[in-house]
Amino acid sequence: MKRTCYCGELEAKDIGREVTLEGWVNRRRDHGGVTFVDMRDREGLVQVVFNPEVSGPTHEKAKEIKSEYVIRIKGQVSRRPPGTENTKIKTGEIEIVATEVEILNPCQPLPFRLDNPEVTEEIRLKYRFLDLRRPEMQNTLRLRHRAAMEVRNYLDQLGFINVETPFLTKSTPEGARDYLVPSRVNPGKFYALPQSPQLFKQILMVAGFDRYYQIVKCFRDEDLRADRQPEFTQIDLEMSFVEREDVMEVIEGLVRTLLALIDVEVPQKFPVMSYQDALLKYGIDRPDTRFEMLIQDVSPLFEVSSFAAFKETLANGGVVRGFKAPGGTRFSRKELDSWGKRARELGAKGLISIKVTEEGLQSNLLKYLTPGEIEGLKDAFQVEPGDTLFLIADDEATAAETLGRLRIEVAQNLNLIPENSYAPLWVVDFPLLEWDEAEKRYIAVHHPFTSPMDEDLPLLDSDPLKVRAKAYDVVLNGQEIGGGSIRIHQGDVQRKIFQLLHISDKEAQVKFGFLLEALQYGAPPHGGIALGFDRILAILTNSPSIREVIPFPKTQKAQCLMTGTPSLVSENQLKELKIRLTVSPEGD
Repeated sequence: MKRTCYCGELEAKDIGREVTLEGWVNRRRDHGGVTFVDMRDREGLVQVVFNPEVSGPTHEKAKEIKSEYVIRIKGQVSRRPPGTENTKIKTGEIEIVATEVEILNPCQPLPFRLDNPEVTEEIRLKYRFLDLRRPEMQNTLRLRHRAAMEVRNYLDQLGFINVETPFLTKSTPEGARDYLVPSRVNPGKFYALPQSPQLFKQILMVAGFDRYYQIVKCFRDEDLRADRQPEFTQIDLEMSFVEREDVMEVIEGLVRTLLALIDVEVPQKFPVMSYQDALLKYGIDRPDTRFEMLIQDVSPLFEVSSFAAFKETLANGGVVRGFKAPGGTRFSRKELDSWGKRARELGAKGLISIKVTEEGLQSNLLKYLTPGEIEGLKDAFQVEPGDTLFLIADDEATAAETLGRLRIEVAQNLNLIPENSYAPLWVVDFPLLEWDEAEKRYIAVHHPFTSPMDEDLPLLDSDPLKVRAKAYDVVLNGQEIGGGSIRIHQGDVQRKIFQLLHISDKEAQVKFGFLLEALQYGAPPHGGIALGFDRILAILTNSPSIREVIPFPKTQKAQCLMTGTPSLVSENQLKELKIRLTVSPEGD
């Protein structure tokens, strides 16, 4: 017997057709002498009937079948008896009356039921080969495949060329830690797995390829969380002779193409927001604009306030900011206290809550405020009965970050974020540099190859922190899904940035010498972006973690539970690499 089609492809038009199917037993049911088997493959389910009057010896063989057995059956497509149709599946109108069956492989008792949504992630990752059998995971990875194909087709139509870049490359630590690979033939020297193809794609622009792209693996040894993995996939592209708007136009089309996979339409042009406005109104540089609850700066109301906490904060250069939570009056005193605790966990000194009722405002704070200050709060937030105000008095950075996080968490708690809504936007005008107090030096906000705004170039000498970058982030539903910039293509400007970053000429030559040399040989103006492919797929599938959209992910300890990676290696391997361990490895 040879498979004629997939289980889930059959429908009413196939009635009367002889078919051979191969797949897994999803479930077996015995009803009054007739055995029903739900048979599954990657395309879906179909019901197979073993009737002793038709199937003969095959009916007895079917009694040996258990869940997840791999079987092959032959039979005829028939219409289900009236009243037994299953409208929940594509094949619900038909069934297969089996005439032959073969058990290709039995299955041991499963460590967990594949239809059990409560199974822990640890168990799922340990038995990933079973977890991936689940229809939810199959559908997710098929969407991943379709998304990759759409990316390739879209960029190919725009003239982009797919160029592969090396995985064994030079260590240029800047940001996250590198994963290092020892070289056997060059003892004592190491390759690094690339954190991104950044330098290579700039080299490709110098080489004249004009439009490059790659769906590429990247590696970063950093602390993990739901949207981070030690190895992840990004859509990487670079373009020559472009301005910021050219790159943005390409990416808007690409994001629209990917969202179309789940039948979502978004505007032709994405809104654009400055970095400063994002921090002021949303407290974060990746705003979720699906709901309001904008942060308001009410510092001017309290410039001459007698309330000590506000007065002291403003005197020290801080701010008083807050947001209005519609429906927040439902919070009990205990719940309001928990929000205060959460604010302190995020770094703020405290959180002030004010309920708005039909009788007016309710808060312990009010006894310290003047009638004018109270009316000012009402006007600033346009309050209505049922609202609750949350205020923070702190330094600007802490107030912005804390309120930004609380805004999201409070909105989630109050169910204010609309489901099946998608709000893309661009964030631009980032600062080029920020000051690292611990290291007492400037560091690049994006990376050291980002070009400054032309009009801000003189500020590199006089006031570097005021220099804006030709950088841009694309945000979707409060998640940064991509970041890029117009690059520095002049060698003298690149050296200037290195100097500001306290990267000496010698260090720059060691780390980036090949790029600096390339910039001397007719480098065109160029820019690009990298999109987080896994992060986009997590949004498309409404997954809580990118681990749900990666076939074989690592845990938050960077471990693969299925393969037992990372693992010990033999002494002989270490000797070949001229490596001696100075600590005893775990598990020794």
